[in-house]
Amino acid sequence: MSRVDIQHVTKRYGTFAALDNVSITFNDGEFFGLLGPSGSGKTTLLRSIAGFITPDEGTISFDGEQVENVPVHRRAIGMVFQSYALFPHLTIGENIGFGLDVRGIAREDIRKRVAEMLSLVRLAGLEGRYPRQLSGGQQQRVALARALITKPKVLLLDEPLGALDRRLRQEMQVELKDIQRETGITAIFVTHDQEEALTLSDRIAIIDQGRLIQVDSPHTVYERPTNIFAANFLGDANVFRGTPVPEGLRLADGTIIATFTASTGAAIVRPEKLRVTSGHTKCSGNSLQGEIIQAIYSGASVTYRIRTKVLGETPLLAFIQNQTGEVLDTGASVTVNWDKEQTIPVNT
Repeated sequence: MSRVDIQHVTKRYGTFAALDNVSITFNDGEFFGLLGPSGSGKTTLLRSIAGFITPDEGTISFDGEQVENVPVHRRAIGMVFQSYALFPHLTIGENIGFGLDVRGIAREDIRKRVAEMLSLVRLAGLEGRYPRQLSGGQQQRVALARALITKPKVLLLDEPLGALDRRLRQEMQVELKDIQRETGITAIFVTHDQEEALTLSDRIAIIDQGRLIQVDSPHTVYERPTNIFAANFLGDANVFRGTPVPEGLRLADGTIIATFTASTGAAIVRPEKLRVTSGHTKCSGNSLQGEIIQAIYSGASVTYRIRTKVLGETPLLAFIQNQTGEVLDTGASVTVNWDKEQTIPVNT
């Protein structure tokens, strides 16, 4: 397997910097998620690692050896695309073994390796079928087996589950994680799906406008985002802006929002950290009065959009687990409170 080092990589298209002085290390055996909006640079970074794009500046190294001038077929990478890119006229076995066949590997050795890959991706016995005879999830596993059969140092996945429906995508997330753990391969994947990034990644990089915004574990990025962009991109966040004071943050109307550490002029609290009670109730910690303007019932939970004086036209979001079956009515007066430890100072 392999460690991948990106040092000061820049890629420009005219005056537009798709990557802007990016430095990051993908550790050996790590499952790493690149997360960002469309056009952020995450796919450009993945394709630079693969060799499809040559950076204007900086270096890309596999285990200390620079590869930015090494052609794609010599980089020892496996690639999985959102569209699967299977050959429709070849059987599943022939699709999986294609990379070995073009390398001139003996037929019997290919047959054995294909059988091993089919077992790994839980498709044993289907080698004689054609792609059109498989489900979307099965086709994605074939694409994964084809990428792994050449024993690459690095596995690159570009929106690997984006073509699947929600339920199948969730099932494939578990399988993909299991296969990566079983093989121990260094895997780097691009996604815009927040849940997918949280589920699969050992670490996440949030990218925007070609720059790294935050790199850390999914737990840290979610619970302690560094700025408002990271907070809003990975999950929902209620944002407060004001003046730093010893207690936390003083809002424009004088309300003090207590924070767990010194404020920076802005702070966020996640919707699921809030507690909502009917009427005006005295509560410990941070507390705001409001009025429910929308209740979104989704079975297991209820999401409330709440009008408050301090946020004006911007609704406060509260995500409440459905433990009692009660749903508060639109227009109801409520008290929203939360602990200061859940109020996270962030950069703007």
